[in-house]
Amino acid sequence: MQVGIDMGTVTGGQPAKLDIEELLATRLLVQGNSGSGKSHLLRRLLEQSAPWVQQVIIDPEGDFVTLADKYGHVVVDGERTEAELIGIANRIRKNRVSCVLTLEGLDLEEQMRAAGTFLNGLFDADRDFWYPVLVVVDEAQMFAPSVGGDVSEDARKLSLGAMTNLMCRGRKRGLAGVIATQRLAKLAKNVAAEASNFLMGRTFLDIDMARAADLLGMDRRQAEMFRDLKRGNFVALGPALSRRPLPIVIGTVETSARSSSPKLMPLPDAPQDVEDLIFTPDPEEFTRPLTPRRATPQPRPTPDILAELSRAVPAAAPAPQEPRIPQPELTPEERDERLAMVLSEILDDPQSGYRTDAVLYQDFLVRARMRRLPGPPLSLSDFRRRAAVARSGIDAETAGSEAWTTAVTLSNGVSDDLQGVFLMMAKAPSSPSHARPMPALPAPTAPIQPAVPAVCLAISRSRA
Repeated sequence: MQVGIDMGTVTGGQPAKLDIEELLATRLLVQGNSGSGKSHLLRRLLEQSAPWVQQVIIDPEGDFVTLADKYGHVVVDGERTEAELIGIANRIRKNRVSCVLTLEGLDLEEQMRAAGTFLNGLFDADRDFWYPVLVVVDEAQMFAPSVGGDVSEDARKLSLGAMTNLMCRGRKRGLAGVIATQRLAKLAKNVAAEASNFLMGRTFLDIDMARAADLLGMDRRQAEMFRDLKRGNFVALGPALSRRPLPIVIGTVETSARSSSPKLMPLPDAPQDVEDLIFTPDPEEFTRPLTPRRATPQPRPTPDILAELSRAVPAAAPAPQEPRIPQPELTPEERDERLAMVLSEILDDPQSGYRTDAVLYQDFLVRARMRRLPGPPLSLSDFRRRAAVARSGIDAETAGSEAWTTAVTLSNGVSDDLQGVFLMMAKAPSSPSHARPMPALPAPTAPIQPAVPAVCLAISRSRA
């Protein structure tokens, strides 16, 4: 079902429509400096879409709790334990009730922990309750900062991970993120980049204007227009709004925030006893509990730090090692047999013909260590010689003959890259296609018989 809600007007007085169904699939990013009308835009969006979709609002300042009176949102206080927040989030999704998570009164780290826990609870709900939900996060740069701040690393990771899940993986779970921020430069890029719809309001800093222009696909010279936008004016772009950048004016709202922009008002007449009024304490002031403040650690003196660094660090006690199981001793013949088995496993792989000898050699060393073969590892040249013998396809009977031993000895004078060719040519007369056994090879100084082709002898002499 396609539902287009009225967000305001465009140039010419035409209504600016926002497709809610498309928004649920493509998410929304709202950017604007303080006083640009960002919260007013969110309130308009929430009021217009309240009859059509479930809503969850992460409200760090408690401005959206007034939606509860007219639209029935449940107000959830963020000053709860993690288990309580997760349980409430699961029941919110199960019963499809709109809510406002108010974080007013909590410090920044507590707000990040509460928001991260609540969002993770929504994200981890059972598959049976993956109904569409519009999740609105105001002041998103607080919960998804681009860099670490004054909060602990655990709180930052919890909050940033929850925001990343919301924007990157929430769509399949029915969660459509709508994030609003004052500073694009302070918002984590992997969170902002997942939005496909944008509403950009007034901003003044060059870095924020440049990022806004990049997201809207505008030229950098056109970014100056963001400085001239009036309060409540935004540039819209996205599949749920407009295929091209479109200036819109946000319409009126039916509810209001508890806090509003400051207005000028005249000062009251000063009383005659103004000094007594200011300097005389109220008796109730001494009975009020003081709000505990986090103690700021005093900086350590530089000489103490240098002295600590200069002291020798005691060596850590070695960790107890498990007793090693003694390996059985292998004879040279048994070790060669196992090395041949490992080499055969590598060369039997059909892909080995496309791999270099260096890569095969590394695979050979790993397999040999896995089998705990004793003794020093083979060198690369020895490995190539064994691989050349294995590739020649010589059978056991021929391998034990004196002629083959002479051929292998001759191959030592050939470079590594030609040893395989040399041995294959030496073995050729003894292949099954020849009906005669391989004759004995004479000494290198004697005339070469047909058993070893003349080219092999030429190669061996040229490389000797």
